[in-house]
Amino acid sequence: MGTTKTTAKSGKHKKAKIPKKVYAAELFRLQTELVKLQEWVRATGARVVVVFEGRDAAGKGGTIKRITEYLSPRVARIAALPAPSDRERGQWYYQRYIEHLPARGEIVLFDRSWYNRAGVEKVMEFCTPAEHMLFLRQTPIFEQMLIDDGVLLRKYWFSVSDDEQLRRFRSRLNDPVRQWKLSPMDLESIYRWEEYSRAKDEMMVHTDTPMSPWFIVESDIKRNARLNMIAHLLSTIDYDEVDLPTVDLPDRPIVGNYRRPARELSTYVPDHAAALIGDPE
Repeated sequence: MGTTKTTAKSGKHKKAKIPKKVYAAELFRLQTELVKLQEWVRATGARVVVVFEGRDAAGKGGTIKRITEYLSPRVARIAALPAPSDRERGQWYYQRYIEHLPARGEIVLFDRSWYNRAGVEKVMEFCTPAEHMLFLRQTPIFEQMLIDDGVLLRKYWFSVSDDEQLRRFRSRLNDPVRQWKLSPMDLESIYRWEEYSRAKDEMMVHTDTPMSPWFIVESDIKRNARLNMIAHLLSTIDYDEVDLPTVDLPDRPIVGNYRRPARELSTYVPDHAAALIGDPE
């Protein structure tokens, strides 16, 4: 069991961060199980939908990256939709998400989902109060339809504290490979923290149902959150290990009279690595 300590400032219990070596070993074990789940999905024709929601910088993308690291993109894919186009705004709200739902033998991970309407669209007034209320009423029905049709639906909310979110935003400011993650909308969310909290609470009241519950992932510690979420996901699906066909590598064939074309007839990429290594002499 993880240890906790109480901070004098807030009085809250702060969980201990899992050591890197323990994290790496357990992550690889869980990723191995995810591959088994993938093969079970492919063999049985199951359809799996995993919804990732939460505040900006809550750790959704990092967890999705670890889940898909060793999976086949032909089986497991990510749906991360941009803002709706003018045409999509004229559709039934769920329509643009429906086309990304899995076919037989597929897993789809929604990096944000139809729940945009319950969060950013409500808070930033991108939808009307009537549209928001209709969403809260229709969503349990929509999800029940998916479940009744055999879709395995799992919904995760990544919960990050305001202090940790701000720390992550600041770390992105001068990080050349993560600056793109920081947008004016992200910064706006800092000033609207309480509005987002109320919107999330209202969403939970209407859409946390017995058939389609929300699972909360405490994500102030990224490593812990990733392991907790993946382990829980695997525990909710009754999958079996599929026996894969044995593959025997044949002996290397005897070389015939084939001759490779002269090297100068092809265009090779420059040896950038050699320039970094330098002259071995």
